[in-house]
Amino acid sequence: MTSHAVIAALLLAAPAAAATPGAPAISADRLSADVKVLASDAFEGRAPGTAGETKTVDWLVAQFKAAGLEPGGPDGGWTQPVPLIRTRLGAGAVTANGTAWTSARDVYLSTVRPVDRATVRNAPMVFVGYGVSAPERQWDDFKGVDLTGKVAVFLVNDPDFEATAGEDAFGRFGNRRMTYYGRWTYKFEEAARRGAVAALIVHDTAGAGYGWATVTAPGGENYDVAAPSASRVTLQGWIAGGAATRLFADAGLDLARLKVAARRADFRPVTLKGSGFSADLPVAVTRAESRNVIAKRTGQGRPDETVIYGAHWDAYGEGAPDASGRRIRPGANDDALGVAGVLAIARAAAKAPRPARTQVFALWTGEERGLLGSETYAAHPLFPVEKTVANLTLDILQTAGPSRDVLLVGAGQNALEARLTAAAAAQGRTVTPEALPERGLFYRADHFSLARRGVPTLLLMAISGAPDLVTGGRAAGQRWLDDYMRCYHQTCDAWSRDWKLDGAAADVDLLRRIGFDLAAGDAWPTWNAGSEFKTVRDASAAQRPGG
Repeated sequence: MTSHAVIAALLLAAPAAAATPGAPAISADRLSADVKVLASDAFEGRAPGTAGETKTVDWLVAQFKAAGLEPGGPDGGWTQPVPLIRTRLGAGAVTANGTAWTSARDVYLSTVRPVDRATVRNAPMVFVGYGVSAPERQWDDFKGVDLTGKVAVFLVNDPDFEATAGEDAFGRFGNRRMTYYGRWTYKFEEAARRGAVAALIVHDTAGAGYGWATVTAPGGENYDVAAPSASRVTLQGWIAGGAATRLFADAGLDLARLKVAARRADFRPVTLKGSGFSADLPVAVTRAESRNVIAKRTGQGRPDETVIYGAHWDAYGEGAPDASGRRIRPGANDDALGVAGVLAIARAAAKAPRPARTQVFALWTGEERGLLGSETYAAHPLFPVEKTVANLTLDILQTAGPSRDVLLVGAGQNALEARLTAAAAAQGRTVTPEALPERGLFYRADHFSLARRGVPTLLLMAISGAPDLVTGGRAAGQRWLDDYMRCYHQTCDAWSRDWKLDGAAADVDLLRRIGFDLAAGDAWPTWNAGSEFKTVRDASAAQRPGG
């Protein structure tokens, strides 16, 4: 059977959404049926720039059309182009202060520059502590030091990650809850803004939230949008902990003592004495044009004000064969289930009375490669971000049945959390903050591209903790989480007829309720005082009614 015939057969097998009076707005059966299609081998793992993308996008557009939605892309189309580049570093020489470093053992490097070679010659290395510039928190690690042409060396996470009472950094960045300043993406961006040629982060498993094997897993591969809105360093990456300790010792410095010093507000960057950092590595560059899929339902009163629902359609495509020889990584939960949730909300919206505000349904590409689809949208928005009321994102839902709670990623950020609490209470449920906020999940999903432009967001992501399941409690929820994490980004993240999606359907319905209320009303949710995104939102207040 051809792949198109397989897709057609799966579509015919999908049940219609519940339409009887009093039926749930979100059908668990329809969620399952949609995931079964998207995670099937016919879609080849939904990698951007592949035949699998073409099939995926065509199917998603067909779903929006069948639901009666309007195209939300540019020029009256259903898609927004996302030109991508893919880079892979080859083997070459890397030295730090005269010591040869072995790739994947001492250092892990990549580039997102579309060049034939990534070359850095004898660039001075400067330790910048945590590399944070946060005026709203009265913190500046750079103290005006010029990084032009230099290599910035960072610590991972926030200045208060290991701080104790009495130290300047203690509690300054939310204690164990990571802020954006703790994310590696921020550090690479800040290095580029300050003219550095390379940025290296000292790896620490606790601070990063993952081990060295996770750092090196991409094998020198990286992705970026083809025309980024900001500059990029020539090389970016990580230094293994042991190699970093030796590097500092060879420069006459004690890394452990400097980590403590970096928790002081008066910390100043330290230049590592020696011959500097050098690298000369070949780069293979390929280009592809991917697409975001975007639908809308235009508001009848204030159509320029928008509520956006989002999920990412991409997964990891084909990779190395697993023990059974399977190569396709179908991304059934990550994030075909989130996509199914957005489709369910879109179908419900099409059948509901038209609200005052426009509802936008965005299915992003390139999330697994660095939030590239949502970042392209946020840099080139189709609807003004200043008048985007909220973004509601689904990225991994639990498949183990009804739960007594819903897990919230990024607790304490904005006023949407009160709406989530109220919607959950209407279901007889409570809200539980994520269990490991120091891992920075809030900054690792597509909502973040809009959050950093000031749009208030909510993210539901089931891997942020163990759900309190109706059957088995939190212990059963932890077993589900442990089982799922063994399949995270692997071939076994596959659709199963044994899934129990009542809990996932309830979570989807929470965002449906919140989004519908916002679309029908005139409220403008705000960021809480202390959020790193409040200043950005406040700057555009005059463009909103009552601002």
